[in-house]
Amino acid sequence: MKIKQAVYFVLGLLFLGVGIVGTILPGVPTTPCVLASAWFFSKSSKRMENWLLNHKVFGKLIKDWRANGSISKTAKRNAILVIIPTFALSIYFISIAELKILLAIFCVLLCGFLLSRPLPTPLKA
Repeated sequence: MKIKQAVYFVLGLLFLGVGIVGTILPGVPTTPCVLASAWFFSKSSKRMENWLLNHKVFGKLIKDWRANGSISKTAKRNAILVIIPTFALSIYFISIAELKILLAIFCVLLCGFLLSRPLPTPLKA
């Protein structure tokens, strides 16, 4: 395995680990980490990429994203329900006004991006 592939593989494992933790702990992002993990595995390990693509929890999420950049209603809702309180708490506890404004802008942009993603198209029988 080349050094670049090894680095991508380790990053894939790292992002997958964070994504798995995110399924249990609120405030830890699952969807972006799993998508990043799939991308890193696509560059380093076809076996791990295929495992993720066929995973019963993560597979559909990755396939939907790759097909048309779509995110399910549930994933959008869960992400926004974590993003808003997390950013609100950060803004509350930070004393620097400029940083508060940047965080608020980023929160709005992030939620807007999620809401702008299309919904997955239903599979035709």
